[in-house]
Amino acid sequence: MIQRFIELGEGYSDIYELVELARTNSHRVHRLLLLHTTKHERKVVSPVVVLKSAGEGNLQPLYICREGIPAKEPSVQRLKMFEELSEELSLPIVPLEVKPSDEFNEVEIYYNHIIGILRMNNLIPPMQ
Repeated sequence: MIQRFIELGEGYSDIYELVELARTNSHRVHRLLLLHTTKHERKVVSPVVVLKSAGEGNLQPLYICREGIPAKEPSVQRLKMFEELSEELSLPIVPLEVKPSDEFNEVEIYYNHIIGILRMNNLIPPMQ
């Protein structure tokens, strides 16, 4: 199984697209994650929707709004949308504390790091 992050944006308006994408593909949602980090001395979160692979495909997409939502006011409404999605799909949100992406030379290396953490914690299937 190949896992790949697909970045929708930093979350200001992209969270609406992320939630709608999960609702539209509710039968494929594998997990909901909320990555917590501190970036530039500011606590931010990254909501992630992990889908099951499509049909015979060997790709498991992880849709993310990376580090654009402050963990405190005024973003509570956006986080509330993600929590409502969790209730609607009857899937808990798995919180994880991670390093910020700017500690890595490239965003792709950051995503590989997160995939390793998710595999190690059995949140996504291992590499085959």
